[in-house]
Amino acid sequence: MSAFFVTGTDTDAGKTLVTSGLLALARRRGLSTLGLKPVASGCEATHEGLRNADALALQAQSHPATDYDSINPIAFAPAIAPHLAARRAGLTLALDTLVERTRPLLERGHNLALVEGAGGWRVPLNESEDLSALAVRLELPVLLVVGLRLGCISHARLTAEAIRADGLTLAGWSGSLVDPEFASDAALYRDNLATLEATLSAPCLGIIPWLGTGEARTMAESAAEHLELPDGD
Repeated sequence: MSAFFVTGTDTDAGKTLVTSGLLALARRRGLSTLGLKPVASGCEATHEGLRNADALALQAQSHPATDYDSINPIAFAPAIAPHLAARRAGLTLALDTLVERTRPLLERGHNLALVEGAGGWRVPLNESEDLSALAVRLELPVLLVVGLRLGCISHARLTAEAIRADGLTLAGWSGSLVDPEFASDAALYRDNLATLEATLSAPCLGIIPWLGTGEARTMAESAAEHLELPDGD
């Protein structure tokens, strides 16, 4: 284990559930953990500033404790693509800034550090840079979260191809059932999972069933029951 970048097949694919679940599992095993969400949209205004539910879930599973602004240094209120949220705020996101904010935290030497992206692999930061370039600059192996729903096989394979085309290692993948109806035909559901396992050419870290909704810490602990930690340095 060490540091990984977590991406998804799409927005709402279950990235935070898997990321927080892996961190919770590592904590159970007595390991130090760090979850980072460098850019987050869809934040709520609080007396402490903008706060993102996903980033708070990662903060809750980071040990030793880490301050919020380190975990989520760039936060926007609108729940839209980060580059569009930045434009509305009169700002321009820059890859160099994210690298400068993220790299020192990863160098602290946590047993498991996970950097969660926003949306899918090709989410733009600005007119010329994508958020995926952060993983490239930091030379992080990638964990792919597949939102298990109709169409997920193509989305997963295309994302895996893009990750490898960018010169990075797909270190593992996990599935998160985001549409309960997708599993209503048990045999077909198993066939979909078998196709993913056969075509992604990376270790499966686990399949999380439909867990419904709940408090973030409880959800992370429940997700941990269905996951295995990735291999790392």
